Amino acid sequence: MKKNYSIRLFTYTALFAALAVLGSFVHFPIGPVKVFPFQHAINVAAGIMIGPWYGMVAAFLAALVRLMMGTGTVFAFPGGIPGVLVVGALYHYFFRRDWVGFLEPIGTVLVGATLSAYLVAPWMEMSATLSFFQISFLFSSFPGSIIGFLLIKVLRKLPWLNIELFNGGE
Repeated sequence: MKKNYSIRLFTYTALFAALAVLGSFVHFPIGPVKVFPFQHAINVAAGIMIGPWYGMVAAFLAALVRLMMGTGTVFAFPGGIPGVLVVGALYHYFFRRDWVGFLEPIGTVLVGATLSAYLVAPWMEMSATLSFFQISFLFSSFPGSIIGFLLIKVLRKLPWLNIELFNGGE
């Protein structure tokens, strides 16, 4: 039973990473940042369905593949990973309500933009302010969290899908 559960978690992790990569073709640039609302929708679904840790792996893999394909930037790492961590941790350890998906911008805008402005941008020898990254990431994460919330609501209506794989499908 434990082996089957682990295989499902790894499969969903790969699926979410692949969906985020496929969705990366829908983006718009704001300065050096490419805005991907679909990544944040996937973050909401992954955080709720597979939890914060596997969700972070999916976001990392998606950012890595997009960077290697040239469809993403290095800002995808700090821009995507904190959002799924916030949604997954709040959902699985505190609230268990779908509205937690609307909190994805907290991780993306507050944590991700801060990391981008103070660690990644200087490392890349770019001059961009914290407010620039916050606004850019908000344009991506806010609509993405709405799409992700709606996606979870639709997925809950599918009788054959157990939406909560993390914590053994509780």
